[in-house]
Amino acid sequence: MSFAKKSLQQSPWFWLGMLAIFLVSLGLRFWQLSRFNTLVFDEVYYAIFANNYLTRTPFFDGHPPLSKYIIAIGMWIGSHLPIGQDTVNSFTGSLRSTWSYRWLNALTGSFIPLVIAGIAYQLSYNRTYALIAALFAAADGLFLVESRYALNNVYLVIFGLLGQLCFLLALQHKRQRAIWLALAGIAFGATISVKWNGLWFLLGAYAIWAAAWLNRLFPQHYSHHNEFIQTTPLVNLRQVNLWQVVFYLGIIPVAFYSIQWVPHLQLNPSPNFWEVQQKILTYHQNIGSGADVHPYCSSWFSWLFMIRPVAYFYYIAQSTTAPISIVGPPLPVNYARVIYDVHAIGNPVLWWLSTVGIVTLFWRLLRRLITWVTNTKKRLSYRASVTDTWIALYLVLNWLANLLPWVRVTRCTFIYHYMGASVFAGLAIAWLVTRWLQSYSLLLRGIAVTIIFLILAAFIFWMPIYLGLPLTPESYRLRMWLPTWI
Repeated sequence: MSFAKKSLQQSPWFWLGMLAIFLVSLGLRFWQLSRFNTLVFDEVYYAIFANNYLTRTPFFDGHPPLSKYIIAIGMWIGSHLPIGQDTVNSFTGSLRSTWSYRWLNALTGSFIPLVIAGIAYQLSYNRTYALIAALFAAADGLFLVESRYALNNVYLVIFGLLGQLCFLLALQHKRQRAIWLALAGIAFGATISVKWNGLWFLLGAYAIWAAAWLNRLFPQHYSHHNEFIQTTPLVNLRQVNLWQVVFYLGIIPVAFYSIQWVPHLQLNPSPNFWEVQQKILTYHQNIGSGADVHPYCSSWFSWLFMIRPVAYFYYIAQSTTAPISIVGPPLPVNYARVIYDVHAIGNPVLWWLSTVGIVTLFWRLLRRLITWVTNTKKRLSYRASVTDTWIALYLVLNWLANLLPWVRVTRCTFIYHYMGASVFAGLAIAWLVTRWLQSYSLLLRGIAVTIIFLILAAFIFWMPIYLGLPLTPESYRLRMWLPTWI
């Protein structure tokens, strides 16, 4: 029995904790899922496009079709279930319940903390790290908001993370390596089939593999003792050769991406496959940027500090009993007694600390690299921190792979484009908190507990604008800490 498998089987508290996190995530995503009987934010695209597949109505979209297939499947299933049928509208082009085009997103988003926990455990074989990583992911407001509406970012993230998880499992299981690499290739192909920027998850896998081959500072085996061999499967990266990377992480993703276009092209035979790729590229190149394009455009560097989140839904009323209706002119702001606001905003404490965490790991990597190159005597202490170094390298490279490509993007971008990178920043602060919790220092343990408490308290405090709960104008302004958040 492997070290990792034996460790998990002896941890009932771990499984109870993961179950609790999943159930809370599930409950928050499904609670009053139909309460806004309209199309929220980009539901005006994705819910309508999904319905077009069901009604066989030709259309063009600026993204690949996979997420719309999934939403369409959920819409079809939801339309045949006796759940949520009391709230219907025809905004998608057909008479549909809001529950029908949202429920599958809610279910999918509920699993993201579990997948993140899987990655954390595979990186470290540390149950506490996996549990804290899952807890932090479940306490992220942006992922909660994105999961409650018919949007496509939860599919982009979960497929990208599944690709990363399968890649790590391939490193651990030598005998089943081909199977896990094939599954990783399929998952990476799926995330690219949601949006082209899903490619950044695959770029992260390439980066950590290339680092292992090009940088001989990190040897494959460190000791004859199991405690060094079992630190992290990342030490096995050089067991994956170039041919395997080309086939499993190159050809398979491309094949999946190409095949998933077949249903769309059957409905929309013109433009053809190559023409539609060019059309998508041209579409994004011509979007433009700035407040004239969209009031919530934000630059890539602002995402690290969560300077400009996005209001997905905003409605004012004179009482909580007044019906929420988008028909007719809105009330003047001065008459507002109740504000309903759905803000695509991360957990501020979590996001700010995550930025600190990933920058801290980046700085530690640079220091260790400088020490290795310039001071031979200090290399003897390197072996003791092999797990820290590999985890830092993995998280930093994947964070950079999901962030830096946006630097040269000139079109209007939004804070949700940081969701992929934010996962690895969240894993960074979770790793630091885990190390502090397991430290002999009472001060560090106290800091770790305080951070966990603050993140959970912040999640509860900003919950009303994640779920769109009614707020008084004073309560609403209390949660808008920065003027750029409004």
